[in-house]
Amino acid sequence: MQVHNAVIERIQALMPEHVELVNESMNHAGYFEGKESHFKLTVVSEQFAGKRAVARHQLIYKLVDELMTSQGGTIHALAIHAYTPDEWQQLTQDKGTVPASPLCAGQNKSE
Repeated sequence: MQVHNAVIERIQALMPEHVELVNESMNHAGYFEGKESHFKLTVVSEQFAGKRAVARHQLIYKLVDELMTSQGGTIHALAIHAYTPDEWQQLTQDKGTVPASPLCAGQNKSE
């Protein structure tokens, strides 16, 4: 839970209206109890208004950069779903859920 908590703490800089972070590590090869390497992050923030998906992701990656494996951290994959409050309201009314995370280079246990 250390990595999970660190991500949530850093995301607070976006003043989110909603944050959900799901550890999906158990769905991937090499999993062991307590592993924190693959996450699905849903963030709803007014700070995303007027920004395209790439810019939203860049904001998030800047906040969690040191937690990523490329920087010596333990997060190998971070599926990001970043919405404005209006987009979130529309999504939850229409579909009720965020998209599933992408497969991880054929390493998923279900394969």
